[in-house]
Amino acid sequence: MVTRISDLKYKDVVSLKDGTCLGCVSDAEFDCESARLLSIIIYGRYRFFGLLGREEDIVIRWDQIQMIGEDVILVECSAPPRSRGKFFSESFSRG
Repeated sequence: MVTRISDLKYKDVVSLKDGTCLGCVSDAEFDCESARLLSIIIYGRYRFFGLLGREEDIVIRWDQIQMIGEDVILVECSAPPRSRGKFFSESFSRG
């Protein structure tokens, strides 16, 4: 199967460990000397509509990619734990 870099942006990345959708490919890292794809990058989600920045980016190395299919990329890594900010945990715990 031949695919373009621009086509990777429309594929969902799914973890084989827990079945969660990590997001879509946002960027890629290449080694220009060997012309190899080193990793794909999924940008972190926005916090509070982007006003508080983003969560950490997810970098998936080439050796963690198990399969690139028509609509999905299957990877051998789990989603990083998502933590709620102090504001949300305090406001929802009060009742």
